[in-house]
Amino acid sequence: MTSTWTLGPLRAEPGTKARGPVAADLSTVTVDIPVTLVNGARPGPRVVITAGMHGGEFTGIDAATRLAALLDPAEVTGQVLVCPVANPPAVYHGRLGVSPLDGVNINRVFPGDARGGPTERLAAWHTAHLVSGADAYVDLHSGGIDETLRDFVGYRLTGDPVLDAKTRALAHALGVEDVILGRDASGGNSHAAAARRGVPAVLVETGRLGERDPATAHRLVEGLYALLREARALDGPPPTSTAPATEWVWAGAVAAQTTGLWYPAFTAGDDVTEGQVIGRITDPADGRDSDVLAPATGRVFYGMHGLTVASGAELAAIARPLP
Repeated sequence: MTSTWTLGPLRAEPGTKARGPVAADLSTVTVDIPVTLVNGARPGPRVVITAGMHGGEFTGIDAATRLAALLDPAEVTGQVLVCPVANPPAVYHGRLGVSPLDGVNINRVFPGDARGGPTERLAAWHTAHLVSGADAYVDLHSGGIDETLRDFVGYRLTGDPVLDAKTRALAHALGVEDVILGRDASGGNSHAAAARRGVPAVLVETGRLGERDPATAHRLVEGLYALLREARALDGPPPTSTAPATEWVWAGAVAAQTTGLWYPAFTAGDDVTEGQVIGRITDPADGRDSDVLAPATGRVFYGMHGLTVASGAELAAIARPLP
C-alpha cells in the first residue's frame, strides 16, 4: 500500500491529487510555491518536476502546469510532484535569470543555504522539501526573453555507472533530438546538485526568446509522459525511440569581455570553428568594436539575443559531438 503524502498544508491520500501553495520562509519574505502532489494508488518511485526557476522562461512553466492538470492518480505508480513556478520572485517580478530580491541566479547556488540570502534559502527549501526523497528529478527551463536556444536535454556524469545509466535513459526518453552531458556534477545547477545526492536528474531546455508556443508546450508534455513511463511512474511501456538523440559534451562558453552593444553573427544551432568571429561588441561611447571569438569547435546551443550586455555576460555556449 502507498501512504498518505503531505507537504506543508497539502495532503494527498493514495489514489488522489492535491494542489495548492506551500509557503517557503526566505527570512526577509515568505513566498508561496505552487505544488501538485499526485499520489498513485500503487507504490513506486517518486518523480519531481520543477519549472520556473528563472523569469522569462515560459515554455517549461506552461508545460508543467498542463501536466499537473492532466495527470491521473489512477494511472500513476508511485508519486509525481509538479512545481510549475519554483522561483516566484524571479518569475512574477523579475523576467530574467536573477531574483529581484537579491540579484542572485538560483541555478548557480544549489543545493542552497538555509541560513543564507533569500535565493540561497529558496534553493535550500527546494532541496529539503522537493528533491530530498526523489527517485528522479527533472528541471524545466526555456530560452528566456533575451536568449536564442536550440532545444536540448542536459545531464551530468557522476562516475557511478548505475546512476549515470539511469539518468541517460531519462534524458533520451524525452524525445528531444540533442542530449548534452557534463563531464562531472560540480557547480550550483539544480540537476547537478541532485546528481551529487544520487538522484537521476536532467535539465530540459525547450523554447526560445520567451515565446509562448502551445505546440512546443504540448510536445514537452508528451515528452514528460514518456519520461514518467521510463521512470516506471506511469502505466505503459517505456518509450522506444526510432530516432536516437545525438549526444554532445559541453566544449566552451563565451563571456563578454567588455560592456557595450552585442551584435551576434550566429543563431542557435549554427556550427562554428575555434577562433571564428561569432559577433562583436561595440562601445557606444567611441564606436570601437571588439570581436568575439568561438573558444571551441562545435555547435552553438544557446546565445544572448539582447542588444545591451555587461562585462561577464554569457554570450554563447558551445557543445561538440561526444566521441
